[in-house]
Amino acid sequence: MRGGPWIGGIAAFVVFSLNVAVWAQEVDGEVYKGDPVPPAVDSIYMKGLAYLARTQTRNGTWNAQYGSEPALVALALLAMLAHGDDPNAGPYAENIRRGLDYILEKSNRDNGYIGSSMYNHGFATLALAECYGHVNDDRIGPALKRAVDLIVTSQKRNAVGGWRYSPESRDADTTVSGAQMVALFAARNAGIGVPERAIERGLEFYRSCQSGDGGFGYTGASGSGRPTTAIGATVFALARRKQSGEFRAAMRYLHDTGGSDRMDSFYCLYYAAQAFFHESAEAWDAWNRVNIRVMTETQGSDGSWQGDEGPAFCTATALLSLALNYRYLPIYER
Repeated sequence: MRGGPWIGGIAAFVVFSLNVAVWAQEVDGEVYKGDPVPPAVDSIYMKGLAYLARTQTRNGTWNAQYGSEPALVALALLAMLAHGDDPNAGPYAENIRRGLDYILEKSNRDNGYIGSSMYNHGFATLALAECYGHVNDDRIGPALKRAVDLIVTSQKRNAVGGWRYSPESRDADTTVSGAQMVALFAARNAGIGVPERAIERGLEFYRSCQSGDGGFGYTGASGSGRPTTAIGATVFALARRKQSGEFRAAMRYLHDTGGSDRMDSFYCLYYAAQAFFHESAEAWDAWNRVNIRVMTETQGSDGSWQGDEGPAFCTATALLSLALNYRYLPIYER
């Protein structure tokens, strides 16, 4: 997989507590009634969270591959928030505070840039948006506003309307752009002003990367792949364009290339979970059943998942692929 130094594996969604049935949601005229969180999910989710909490260092990072990257810290934070425990007084409150302190420490107070790449910046901004209004910390709002402004300003400099490795990049790819787009949607949901033109230009870039087979390429319409297509489908779904030709074509590609029976990299899982969830209750149920089985079979005895990107990254993204069973985070609602 092409991309930033740790792109080979990123990975969406959550209810209030363990045994509470998910409330009905109306989506595009369809009422989704939901089900209680499957017991198998909560069992492996709790083991995974225990692993992340146990291995986090005092400064909020992990002694693992990519463990000091703000993006990994953000993804682990999101996995904790997604379980629905009180982030201010619940069992992971101290871990959340440490991770949030680290992200805020890495936030440039002058321009809002978080970390050393737009991968880091996008996922860190997403974590700030999901913490905003839920975590008692007056620093979050100003840092989130600066981070969103940087994303918007960076896009204005970009001729194709997307994002790449640095805020000054003039080219774009669908992986970095996906992180910024999801962050913008989350920030908008949190009440931060996001120009509609920024969303529309981002969608225009994705349209330019969609090929005739429905898949999305990396920097253009050639070379369709499942990870980039799952990203594109998620972007259009979060933009409330699930009835669009772009979203439907992308989902046809995902079904044609393996559908719910194909298990993907941890990177792809993060977006595939969201894409199938937004397609329909039936598509999500089929995908989710397979994912629960595979995640159960592949979880280590210590609660972690292993892969080329290291145990902290793989565990955070594996948990996020299961988190839609809870449907707690605002960005993960239909």
